[in-house]
Amino acid sequence: MNLVLGALPYFILPFVISVCLVPVCKRIGWKLGIYAEENARTVHHGKIVRIGGTAIVSAFYVSLAVLWRTDAKLNGILIGAAIIFFGGLLDDIYDLPPKVKLLFQVAGAAAALSIGSLALDEIHILSLHITNRVIVWLFSFLWLIGVTNAINLIDGLDGLSSGICTIVAASIGLIGYFMGRRDVCIITLTLCGAILGFLPYNFHPASIFVGDCGAQFMGFTIAALSLLGFKTTAFISLGLPILTLFIPISDTLVAILRRKLRGQKIMEADRGHLHHILMFKLKLGHKKTVLILYLVTALFASASILTYFNPGAGIIVILILLLLSDLFIEYTGMINPHWHPILSLSNRLFGVPKMEKGEDPVDTEYLETEHREYNEKTGD
Repeated sequence: MNLVLGALPYFILPFVISVCLVPVCKRIGWKLGIYAEENARTVHHGKIVRIGGTAIVSAFYVSLAVLWRTDAKLNGILIGAAIIFFGGLLDDIYDLPPKVKLLFQVAGAAAALSIGSLALDEIHILSLHITNRVIVWLFSFLWLIGVTNAINLIDGLDGLSSGICTIVAASIGLIGYFMGRRDVCIITLTLCGAILGFLPYNFHPASIFVGDCGAQFMGFTIAALSLLGFKTTAFISLGLPILTLFIPISDTLVAILRRKLRGQKIMEADRGHLHHILMFKLKLGHKKTVLILYLVTALFASASILTYFNPGAGIIVILILLLLSDLFIEYTGMINPHWHPILSLSNRLFGVPKMEKGEDPVDTEYLETEHREYNEKTGD
């Protein structure tokens, strides 16, 4: 009970500040004209302010300034995240070119690693043991930028990125608690409080968006926390953060592979993302899609926690989840309609499922048609 009571301020203060600041952000966004307008590629209706991340960031920084002591590592996270947030905010206002956005991300990652010394001590990949400082630093650098962009890419539905980030941050904080990392627990509690104060305004139908400033800030902070909290154990330093972030990481990797196979530029937007498939191809609707992705994120986060306590049982659960994920990717054609090795093998051995030639499940024109039909409706 004493532990719970001691932890409450780190959650309640950012939650209250965030709840109070969101309406302020709405008014400022409307006054300055910083909102997302409805167009052919959006799934919302009307004009919605897109700087909601400002409330999350403000609540996070103010709460830590009031409740927690600073050190070099925290300063590295805070300074790097501030750079990322500022770049995202400028993008929300002016729609920055991709190269300029990447420049802010590089600067933020470099600041976090140099000021906070967050780089992993070593990397274990199966039997490969990497201790070379340049390689380890480079991996940590790419991890920060990669997770930042992965979270930004899944920010396509109301409440999706903020809800997933809450689940991921909570799992990182819980593992940090079991590892005796009080600093990780405090920072993740504060981040969760700030996000959950914003989420009621952002859940479908959203009255405000988190924006690039918020999505990139959440992604970067979570990536930095995973380096801070798990750098002491070789397997955990790579395995558990990847598991908790399975949805955004896998969706990003599948998108890159899909676009390369289709001859598209990697940064070119399409409607083959996981949430598009669930919402339009499988016709699950907005809320159900978001809730399903919350559930899948929670399952992978739970698997990571189980693996920490019981590696054998955890690995079994992980393999089952990965198999189910692969079957989903094959069935829906997220990578390519002709790529379904496991389903083809099952068809040859057992005659199921029936493999019939059909249209590309992630065909742009098909999903655009589904999207237009959705927007013509008054609701889900």
